[in-house]
Amino acid sequence: MNYQHLVRTREGGIERLVLNRPEVRNAFNDTLIDELTHWASSTAADGDVRAVVVSGAGPTFCAGADLAWMAKAVTYTEDENRADALRTSRMFGVINALPVPVIGRVHGAALGGGAGLISACDIVVSEEHAVFGFTEVKLGIVPAVISPFVLAKIGRSAARELFLTGRRFTAQHALDIGLVHTVVAPDALDATVDGVLREVAAAGPQAMAAAKQLIAAVWDAAPADAAALTAAVLAERRASAEGQEGLRAFLDKRRPGWSRA
Repeated sequence: MNYQHLVRTREGGIERLVLNRPEVRNAFNDTLIDELTHWASSTAADGDVRAVVVSGAGPTFCAGADLAWMAKAVTYTEDENRADALRTSRMFGVINALPVPVIGRVHGAALGGGAGLISACDIVVSEEHAVFGFTEVKLGIVPAVISPFVLAKIGRSAARELFLTGRRFTAQHALDIGLVHTVVAPDALDATVDGVLREVAAAGPQAMAAAKQLIAAVWDAAPADAAALTAAVLAERRASAEGQEGLRAFLDKRRPGWSRA
């Protein structure tokens, strides 16, 4: 598929995806949502992808919803708005469920849906001057479809303050609440992302996919309820070809085969 608002490149097993609407600060519209959904679905089925880096063209990562798109939504019926919201929710869901590490590279601002997008990323690196916000209440709406992904990242307490005020906040505060994982100077952004990519390249691809599934399955479960599942997952991984290779490589004091790929 040829994308209108996305630029994708592949370097080995690294998929780099750029939101490419700099004239509107990479804001979401119908087309971008559909393209991101298609991209994530196709990437999930591509066994050659080891990791994904998501970034934005121009001075801003993603400013949320496109003004023209919001103006169109004003004329929607409640049923049309529900269908539109479900389509957007599916986009975040397929990105969140990608079976490879998804790394967000943030600069400028990540607001509204842009902050939701980084909530669907596994690892987020931000430049220190970036601004964040769940600003929907300022428009009389709520950060509804992004809320499952945001709450999983920052928890209820931070969400209650930020969702209700809609205030903008700094990269340091985003780091403090777990929305981002590393904050660096602008000129260190790419080198830091590359460092993350080196870390994930040293990990078993199937193990990382299993780890993502494990987090989703057990994050709100009581330990007793999760015991059978976690035991089964560990047993499967130890007996798998990848697990056997990793354990034997450790015992033999050599790198596992996937790290040389």
